[in-house]
Amino acid sequence: ILQSQVCFIAIKTLSLIEQLQTEAQISILLKPTHLPPLPSYVLSLSAFPFNYTSQRFYMSEGIVIAMGTVTKYTQGARFLCTEETCPFSEGRFRYIRVHLPGATESATVRNDFVCSLCSSPLQEDMKFRVLGDKQIVEMIDAKVLNALKGYSNDKSHFRIQTFTVFLRDELANKMKIGNHYKIIGIPACVQNGIQATACIEVNSVQLCKPNGPSFVSDNFKYLLSLTSSSCWRFTAILANIFASQVVPPGTYNTLKLTILLSLVQTCEKENADYLDLLIVTSDTLVIDRLLNYSICLLPRGLRHPPSSEIFPSVSKDKHGTGSASIQACSAVLAKGGICYIGDLSSYKKDKLELLQSVLESRTTTVFIPGKKYGEEADQQVTVSVQTNFWSFVDVDSSSKKHTQKDNFLIGQMDVSLIPPNLVDVFGLLLYNEFPSCQLSSPLVHHILKKAINPEAMLYKVSQQFRMQDYEEFILFARNLHVELSSEAENLIQGYYLASRRVRRDSIHGSTLSASALKILISLSKAHTKLSLRKKVLEEDALIAILLLESSLTLKHGKSALCIAPNPLFPFDLTDENSLQQRDSYLMQCHHQLLKFIGAYGPGIHINTNEE
Repeated sequence: ILQSQVCFIAIKTLSLIEQLQTEAQISILLKPTHLPPLPSYVLSLSAFPFNYTSQRFYMSEGIVIAMGTVTKYTQGARFLCTEETCPFSEGRFRYIRVHLPGATESATVRNDFVCSLCSSPLQEDMKFRVLGDKQIVEMIDAKVLNALKGYSNDKSHFRIQTFTVFLRDELANKMKIGNHYKIIGIPACVQNGIQATACIEVNSVQLCKPNGPSFVSDNFKYLLSLTSSSCWRFTAILANIFASQVVPPGTYNTLKLTILLSLVQTCEKENADYLDLLIVTSDTLVIDRLLNYSICLLPRGLRHPPSSEIFPSVSKDKHGTGSASIQACSAVLAKGGICYIGDLSSYKKDKLELLQSVLESRTTTVFIPGKKYGEEADQQVTVSVQTNFWSFVDVDSSSKKHTQKDNFLIGQMDVSLIPPNLVDVFGLLLYNEFPSCQLSSPLVHHILKKAINPEAMLYKVSQQFRMQDYEEFILFARNLHVELSSEAENLIQGYYLASRRVRRDSIHGSTLSASALKILISLSKAHTKLSLRKKVLEEDALIAILLLESSLTLKHGKSALCIAPNPLFPFDLTDENSLQQRDSYLMQCHHQLLKFIGAYGPGIHINTNEE
């Protein structure tokens, strides 16, 4: 009140507004950007009881899980007395009501206002009604992400509840679905029939950006120093000992390496390098456990529940406005992380087609029919999908539902259960090393011991490299900014052009998709990040090429490059000699790759060691 009085006197004295007659014409809105960092100013969306009765500013955080379309509300209105003999029945600015933060809209426009002079009913002068934009947003505490993981060491219990947020005027469309925001606003209670909904009238919106750790554990630093003589050893050991709580060290090394590469290739940028994984396996239980464990290493690693939607959907706003509300989904909530969607063969054709479209464009379009939601025209809202997708295909299920083809090429896998175009848009197609009928002895022992004592630490490396250490390592590595060296770029380009020439048929042309070049660059950068370097070397490009060539072999059969079935880990990594043996093998692969590029690359010249 004191602020409006001061402003009224100042404006009147300076003659800033000609028609300024009464103090009621002055409306002041405070837009604080910060509040004192004290517990009494923090409003937790998961705390109970919720204090919505105190009309003051609070600070809160949450993730946007639903957004309504922008509608209109009454920002201000003028009322006149209905008694003709009353002085306030003329065009005076006596009765002006404006919307204030924390107040309901019924406080602005109602039919039971009376004149303070003669007690006659007041009637709104519709010529002076001022409309503003309003958007209703649903938010939820970021702790909900822990509840959506497939596996977690966190045994704490907490209460999760969505919360309604009102964005008005210039704040409308300031939020994006799936983002994490810090808001400042005033709690209010909105009555909708017999139901009362607690909400926040927002005055300030600030995007929360994740800050990764600025360090890695001493054990990782020591391991990096021990393996500094080779560009391949550090990542090989990382993959060898990774997820020792789920599978024994030395098993599923290629799969674990690609999981680590996909984990470090996650961020919330618009044009990020994505790395999606599709795994062909008959050991669905082991693979499922491994992927569940891995997504927990990221803040936004989510397992998609089969009962919900993968991509955004539309429903009617539950606050009685009748407008459309776009609901978030697993893919949007996993922004900047991993969305693990489980067995791909369990989804229907329309879902698989939508998934293929999203993997190609990294966006999805939500259609809002205007007639259904009270709008004059239909709307289409485009939502960006910034996440890596993981999935698997049960090879036994595929063979049961489809008859085996007889015309498979050497090295080609039967994935006829999944549409070929969908298989192509996944970054990597992988086949795990151990079929279920030939489980390795260490894996069998591991499963039996874990069944008896789930909390047991079966290996020394599990204590030296804990799950928390891997979390910090991945968050640090994925924030590294890496650049391609000219040597790595030439090797990638040479292989890509040579492969397009080799992998082609007379009907469809080249079987190598245009996205293969992006996948190669993404894999190379991911291996560089995993090696804690900032320059992509030829050694990183070689790992990327071997992984992609292995994936292409599963899709289309062997090419003239003719790599081994398990090119990255042809030997068990048991000691220094096995690491040296692997380095020598990869050097031979590099030499073989240069010969392949020289033979099939159109005019590509790459310097060899002999030159």
